Amino acid sequence: MVAFTNLKPLGTKIVNALAVSGVSVQVIESAKTINRKLQGKRASSTPPPPPPPTDGTTPPPADTVSSSQQSYDNLIEHFNALIELVSSHSEYNPNEADLKVTALQTYKTALKTANTAMLSPNTAWSNARIARDTILYAEITGLVDVALDVKSYIKSIFSASSPQYKQVSGLQFRKPTS
Repeated sequence: MVAFTNLKPLGTKIVNALAVSGVSVQVIESAKTINRKLQGKRASSTPPPPPPPTDGTTPPPADTVSSSQQSYDNLIEHFNALIELVSSHSEYNPNEADLKVTALQTYKTALKTANTAMLSPNTAWSNARIARDTILYAEITGLVDVALDVKSYIKSIFSASSPQYKQVSGLQFRKPTS
């Protein structure tokens, strides 16, 4: 997250530097389109919801599709597209070191490295959670099912009013609801 904090403001700076470099309006519009993707904004706003029905019924929920494309992988791809756009125009030659194509490519590499470094531990963490859930919640062999079976077994052997069953009857074992 820290590596990506400057990405959105940098995208806007690049578009502004490109706009004053003397490239065509179409190139600037292309850069603005890519920057909108970086910013997570739509080119046009979503239509307003229809007015509520006057007959007292509840309207169906509006079908909307997210267009933000704000995953770190997508942000890197959008930034790469912006770099490719500015590097293909010789007019883009800003004085600021952080806006030069080589600095942008270096930053893109740093973003990719940070993203990759995050994916490895995240995958291991996710796999560990899957393994834990299998141990706890697997049908028949999971610890929750085994514990519930043990409680039933104690109840069948000693009876529901026995002190042995009363020791375990208060223990709750549940599977998470999905």
